[in-house]
Amino acid sequence: MLHKYEDDEEDLEALFNKAHPLSNFLNENEIGNIFWEVLNRITSASKSKPGTGTRLGTSSGYQSQATAMLTASGMRPGTGFRPGTGIDVVNRPMTAVRGAGYTSQKPVFDPLNQGAIITSPTELQKDDSPEEKIRAQELKIMQLIEEACSISNDGNYKKALLKAKEASNKERNLIRIQEQSGLSDHHNMDLTYAVLFTLANQYANNELFSEALSTYQMITKNRMFSNAYRLKVNMGNIYYKQGQYNKSIKMYRMALDQVPSSQKNLRIKIMHNIGMVFVQMGQYEEAVTSLEFIMSEQPYHRAGLHLVLCCRALEDKERMKNAFSLLLAIPLEMEDDEKYSSDQDNPEDVMIATAIQNDDLHNYEKQKKSDAEYCILVAAKLIAPLIESTFSAGYDWCVDVIKNSEYARLAGDLEINKAVVYLKQGQLTEAIETLKVLDRETAIATSAATNLSFIYYLQGDYDNAEKYGEIVKHSDGYNAGGFVNLGACAMARGNFEEAKNYFLNALECDPSNVEGLYNLGLTLKNLGHYEAALECFQKFTGSLALLPEIVYQTASLFERIGDSEAAAETYQQLLGLVPADATTLQKLGELFDHEGDKQQAHHYHYDSFRYYPANLTVIDWLGSYYIEMQVVEKALIYFEKAAQMQPNYPKWHMMVAGCHRRSGNVHKALILYQEIRRQFPENVECLRFLVRLCSDLGMRETQDYALELKKLEKSKEVRNRVNSSRPGSVRTGSGLSSRTGSGFSPVPENSNLVENSIHSASRSSRVNKLSQLHNSAGSGDSGFAQPTVDASYSDPLGPLPTRPKTGIGKPLEFDDFGDEQLGDDLLPE
Repeated sequence: MLHKYEDDEEDLEALFNKAHPLSNFLNENEIGNIFWEVLNRITSASKSKPGTGTRLGTSSGYQSQATAMLTASGMRPGTGFRPGTGIDVVNRPMTAVRGAGYTSQKPVFDPLNQGAIITSPTELQKDDSPEEKIRAQELKIMQLIEEACSISNDGNYKKALLKAKEASNKERNLIRIQEQSGLSDHHNMDLTYAVLFTLANQYANNELFSEALSTYQMITKNRMFSNAYRLKVNMGNIYYKQGQYNKSIKMYRMALDQVPSSQKNLRIKIMHNIGMVFVQMGQYEEAVTSLEFIMSEQPYHRAGLHLVLCCRALEDKERMKNAFSLLLAIPLEMEDDEKYSSDQDNPEDVMIATAIQNDDLHNYEKQKKSDAEYCILVAAKLIAPLIESTFSAGYDWCVDVIKNSEYARLAGDLEINKAVVYLKQGQLTEAIETLKVLDRETAIATSAATNLSFIYYLQGDYDNAEKYGEIVKHSDGYNAGGFVNLGACAMARGNFEEAKNYFLNALECDPSNVEGLYNLGLTLKNLGHYEAALECFQKFTGSLALLPEIVYQTASLFERIGDSEAAAETYQQLLGLVPADATTLQKLGELFDHEGDKQQAHHYHYDSFRYYPANLTVIDWLGSYYIEMQVVEKALIYFEKAAQMQPNYPKWHMMVAGCHRRSGNVHKALILYQEIRRQFPENVECLRFLVRLCSDLGMRETQDYALELKKLEKSKEVRNRVNSSRPGSVRTGSGLSSRTGSGFSPVPENSNLVENSIHSASRSSRVNKLSQLHNSAGSGDSGFAQPTVDASYSDPLGPLPTRPKTGIGKPLEFDDFGDEQLGDDLLPE
């Protein structure tokens, strides 16, 4: 029976004196004498210090002996036993006073405190051995190689080269560590190969060809690297980029010799490279030999196309036909496209077709098919004009051969191409006949009708163009090209609303249709919907947005909606695309002129005149600008050019004469006005200038010109009166047009006032004499009453510049002298 210890302060001596059962137990285990001796010593020690208890397992001199005895007796250290019973007390700590509180774990008897020294078994000890260092270095090198490859794949070759160089440096350090540790025999050669190969590739990507070649040679010369012969292909590619074609062929042939016959695909690719190098060198016979070997061993479409090209370069008709036949004999090796169609009866087949419709395998098959069709059509276009005596016969031979092959569906496309070639050569009749024949075939009837509609539109035959456009619309309601052609015909007829609907239908069928979007913008512009038209042209992105036509339309629409700043910026962008465009320069000049920046306006108008000197609007602006700037000599140059370009237009001759009069050459101006009168006898302004100049010069012809002027004015007045009485008549001016927006009015109203102020002194006497002569002539026997002559005129060059004020009328003042007396030396003699 176990006893409970209710009193912790019970004396240890009292406990251990109850020794009868315990002594029997110890005698049975043959260790009682030793154990009792230890207990007596502990008891005596506790008696020497009253009030304190001695605890087993503490810093006692007999700690080791107690532990040894307990272990030898088979008893567990740290546990107590019940004296007098012989039964162990489980998990009883041997302490006199136990601390208060709760502990989740049971205390363990640890007299030497070994638990604090021994580490946890889950904690791994750090291994500083050379093998571990070498392994960590290899991992870092492989990480750098992977980073270099990834960065190179993204196109950042410079950074990839830096990573490859860092991996190479670490690999050298790894070799040094292995040599120092005596582990050179365990070096990883695959790691060295990967480092050198990556470094050589990055050298080649950065066009450091010398370094790349030296690195490749380092790999190929080391016999420990397996499959190093393949790198000779890379070396051949580098020599090809450098233009060293002989060395390139040498490397390709060395690689070809070392490639085993089992690797057939690699051998065919190397042979193709050799053939392309021969083509680059112009040795077409050798290239044909290599390509014919490929077509006999493992044919594919690109090699067949290159063989056709080489035979065409040799101008050998029979070889061209044979090469084209070999190209058509290549099997496509593709399954039927019906399995990708969703129009099937079985729902499971429909679900499978939907799942595999856009998978990688189907995309690969479509790409392969597209590449095969491209090679065949290009080859046929190249050899058709040469293999027969005529162009048409060559195309017919190609069409017949294609119809008898696996690619029979391409015959119609080749026929359409034949019609396009006829169209490019200007043979419209043959093109139309070819397309009309194709119109009977349902497979390509839509394409033929679309091309026919376009050809008739170019010829101006809008009826037939609309006819075939309607055929396209009824046969294929989702053909955007047919709607575009119909819209173009409607635009040509002026039916912009109808054209707008056609272009909108075209965009519904194909939102990426460039022609439909562009024509829709033009239609909206003609309808006056500038904001909507601007949105259409702003939808173009990428390279299409940089087309000069689209940029010009955008700038023009900005100008029409009143955004001059945006229009100027867009015109500047257009000027960057077409720097020598005179119309763009003129538009910029007009914008700056409208804003009042005359200097910039003159700059762009002058550049426009330099690129296109025949623009009369620009010539008129420049001449008017120099008149406004009072540089008559330069204005005379431009007006003389305009008079040469339009000799039957009186305005320019009047401008030239006015420039001479402004510059002071009055006699030259008089001669020019007289020539203008003889060439244009009904020009009123010329007669007015003649009356004025002759009056200023006191010439006798003044009266004659005045009489002619009066008769001409009366006849024009009668003519205008008769024309005004007729319904629907339009009154015409004198024929002297004026330019607007330039700040210069060729026909000012008050020019006679300026002229009168300049010549008033010399003209007053002559006017009086002329009036007397007129009165005397009117009172003669002839009975002819001389009418009053209106000698007023308008100067087409504008008023003369205002003369600066001078001090002529200013009274003299002598206030500056003050009260100083003038000496005799300053007085006049």
